[in-house]
Amino acid sequence: QVQLVESGGGLVQPGGSLRLSCAASGFVLDNFAILWLRQAPGKEREAVSCILSSDGSRYYADSMKGRFTISRDNAKNTVFLQMNNLAPEDTAVYYCAAEYGNRCILNGPWDDFWVGQGTQVTVSS
Repeated sequence: QVQLVESGGGLVQPGGSLRLSCAASGFVLDNFAILWLRQAPGKEREAVSCILSSDGSRYYADSMKGRFTISRDNAKNTVFLQMNNLAPEDTAVYYCAAEYGNRCILNGPWDDFWVGQGTQVTVSS
């Protein structure tokens, strides 16, 4: 059974940091593009970052560049998202998503992707 399980969310003050994890089971992350998506209340889901297995290429949405870092540990079949200098507008449910192949689809749609259940990130003082 294919599963993506996110963890690491929580409540953090503005300027703080969190490290999200996405653990995959039922398949191997090799040959998959892995994305982090997020959805804030009342807003559409948006892409945060993406990493490819072929060459480790990483992509970020403009507002995340310099603050977020995506990485993967193939031995643990896990992808991480290090988030620094968090702001209230980063509050959202964060999801990881997987698609077989070697491309990062940052503009969607993601209907055919495997997507986890999400982890809540709340940035508030």
